[in-house]
Amino acid sequence: MSVLYRTYRPVKWSDVVGQEQIVSALKDAISSKHVAHAYLFSGSRGTGKTSVARILARALDTKEEDIYEIDAASNRGIDDIRHLREHVSVLPFSSTYKVYIIDEVHMLSKDAWNALLKTLEEPPTHVIFILATTELEKVPETIISRCQTFSFKRPSRDVIRVHVSDISKREGFALDAGAADLIALLGDGSFRDALGTLEKVIASAAAKSIKRVDVENITGAPKAEIVNQFIEQILAKDSDKALATIGKAVESGLSMNLFLTLILEKMRFIFLVQNSASSRAQVQSRTSEDDMVFISAQAAKKSLTPATLSAILQAAIDTSRASIESLPLELAIVRICSTASIV
Repeated sequence: MSVLYRTYRPVKWSDVVGQEQIVSALKDAISSKHVAHAYLFSGSRGTGKTSVARILARALDTKEEDIYEIDAASNRGIDDIRHLREHVSVLPFSSTYKVYIIDEVHMLSKDAWNALLKTLEEPPTHVIFILATTELEKVPETIISRCQTFSFKRPSRDVIRVHVSDISKREGFALDAGAADLIALLGDGSFRDALGTLEKVIASAAAKSIKRVDVENITGAPKAEIVNQFIEQILAKDSDKALATIGKAVESGLSMNLFLTLILEKMRFIFLVQNSASSRAQVQSRTSEDDMVFISAQAAKKSLTPATLSAILQAAIDTSRASIESLPLELAIVRICSTASIV
């Protein structure tokens, strides 16, 4: 099987997912012949910055021999940028423009930045720079001010879920709703990471139809059973069993952040179904059949209160800065279960 993120990397504007405003702005600039001499693409990993840079270069009718990709992480010194400055003055081989795509540009050294700035201040008319970074705050303001900047947003989980479902179909596999949703969650806002997870799942799958439990087994994500069990214990105000479940999760090496995310999401679904009949279809589209049975059963009990959900939400917020990751959730459980009536 091929590497999925390379196989399905966008090669034309219509392939780009989740960055519609940026695509529209760049296409308009090309059609109106208002192309900038320098662009700065910023955003978290796997959001399509380099892919869009390549598409932009090709949309300007730049041939491959006139497109230069530079990894600033390994070409960060002043000598590298001096060599680039000498190279930019040479005319393109067979295109109107020479396009330089500099990835991870924030890795450049201070001297390299100064050298690049001189080129950006007086660029040759046949040169276009496209700088890409995951850490915009490390790019000098003098560089930013000389570029047309675009901020690539993290794709929503729904967008990634649809994307991985579509690609799995092209590969001859079918993800159920729960499997696609978990892969999207594990992707953490990155198309590349989500496709990496999908590739691992497909490579290890025993059948063409992939369920959420298959993704759990292959990736080591918390199983639905432990999440469901924990929620039942919270709603039953059984602190002894709930704390024991947390202990088992810690011993098995589960990420407490991921564990809490799955708990919160399922509790939210229960809360929505419990309080809004019209939300059932939306929840059903995101979950497996077994999960929907569990959610419906818990919602029917009407035992999940806003205060309980808020306490778990606060535990999730506190976990990211706690030196003992499980402690915020343990504290929340004791508070919830020691309150006779939490509303």
